[in-house]
Amino acid sequence: MPTERIGPPVVGDEREMMRGFLDYHRATLAWKCDGLTDEELRRRSMPPSTLSLLGLVRHMAEVERTWFRRVIAGEDVGLVWSDSGDFQAAYDARDATRSEAFAAWQREVEHSRRIEREAESLDVTGYNARWDETVSLRLVMLHLMHEYARHNGHADLIREGVDGTVGA
Repeated sequence: MPTERIGPPVVGDEREMMRGFLDYHRATLAWKCDGLTDEELRRRSMPPSTLSLLGLVRHMAEVERTWFRRVIAGEDVGLVWSDSGDFQAAYDARDATRSEAFAAWQREVEHSRRIEREAESLDVTGYNARWDETVSLRLVMLHLMHEYARHNGHADLIREGVDGTVGA
């Protein structure tokens, strides 16, 4: 089933705009993976790099989990693909499948959406241990948009290399 990618709103309050843009970027990553086999999704961008479309999906599951669950909600949860806290481990998708990667990513996106919806405002804060700083939900949402936008650029190039498909 093709990914439904709804453009972000052009009018709305700050929170509505941020939700819309973040969901647009999430849908763009899924859209870049539409119609590919597990083998194609695992195809590395440029060996020796382990970067692949499936690796990007796995990485974004870790990013969602870390920023929303660990930082904003203060949950004591580890990473999905690394017991040692190695964020790079998610990129290595050589044995991964679409079903496991997308299931983990979609679970984390749903947790993120719930945490954001339940937050009183974008001024809610959480502690980022890696930065040793308190950060706002606003910063987290902006950071996630930045992460998705950057990695969607990678996904664009990887997808073109897999089957020639291009598009915004």
